[in-house]
Amino acid sequence: MNEPKPRLLLVEDEDHLAAGLKLNFELEGFEVDVASTGREAGSLLMQPDYDIMVLDVMLPDTSGLTLCRSIRDTGNTTPILMLTAKASLDDRVEGLNAGADDYLTKPFELEELLARARSMLRRAEWEKREEPRPAASILHLGTATVDFERHTAEREGQSLHLTKLEFDLLRYFVENPERVLSREELQQEVWKLRDYPNRRMVDNFIMRLRRHFELDPQSPELFVSVRGAGYKFIAPREPATTGT
Repeated sequence: MNEPKPRLLLVEDEDHLAAGLKLNFELEGFEVDVASTGREAGSLLMQPDYDIMVLDVMLPDTSGLTLCRSIRDTGNTTPILMLTAKASLDDRVEGLNAGADDYLTKPFELEELLARARSMLRRAEWEKREEPRPAASILHLGTATVDFERHTAEREGQSLHLTKLEFDLLRYFVENPERVLSREELQQEVWKLRDYPNRRMVDNFIMRLRRHFELDPQSPELFVSVRGAGYKFIAPREPATTGT
């Protein structure tokens, strides 16, 4: 019996681009639904769960960022890849802040988009198969509390909206305290990418964690840069984790 095809929701209002992407994703073995507006996407999301979503930032009736936030607000943790014509760092960070797991700037190479989609899907499948890890599920970082089991985080009573990938990255740091982690290692162990040349996405996600948990993100004390080597998690002096 054949395994079911992974389901992909593509939200893209450029007809020719949407048709080309749909065809290529189908050739890669995906079952693809296409929406050209946020409203159409909302209707499709009433159907059974998707395995991955690809959202364009510029839509005729709403912003892809707004759509991404609304998806996350429902508790949906499906991997989301944003497509954007804006290449500035602030724009990319805004996409990650909205809850996206990754982004790609237009114009892009088709093979890179397909590779990222396959990687996101593969990572999600591996995570489903992983045995529960023995590390404590509750993390305390100053005034912030993270519950890895429930995928919730809050700081001073305010919810912090972390994507699943951000939870995974944070947990990898916690499980490797005081050790310098290269961008290559983080890409391999968290993103499940091997020999992938673009290291900037790691920096962007570190910046996201700093904004969440550092008292002063410009002078980090928890997620510290090690010049020419990578990053290191400096656990607080008081116990950082407690069992449940």
